[in-house]
Amino acid sequence: MNLELQQFKADFFKALGHPLRIRILEILSEGERNVNEIQNLIGSEGSAVSQQLSILRNKNIVYGTKEGNKVTYSLRDPIISELLVVARQIFNNHLVDTISMLDKFKEE
Repeated sequence: MNLELQQFKADFFKALGHPLRIRILEILSEGERNVNEIQNLIGSEGSAVSQQLSILRNKNIVYGTKEGNKVTYSLRDPIISELLVVARQIFNNHLVDTISMLDKFKEE
């Protein structure tokens, strides 16, 4: 693989490297939302949500459409939803392996 592609991937995954950004992407996977809607769903301060949206926007992961005085955010690429599903599957597989290992320890 060429270095530019590897750098893109590293930067992309860095942008995903915050729990609040992941939660925002999960919400946007369900459909477009404005900052207030995202804030209410997360239960976090608006400034924190805006800061994380800014990072996601700067990395071209989400985009905003201005409607009057509100900005509605959407995923730039719907495949990001699939990536989040795959990440959940990996987590679940890891969890299943951990539970199996703990069960074996209990049996011993």
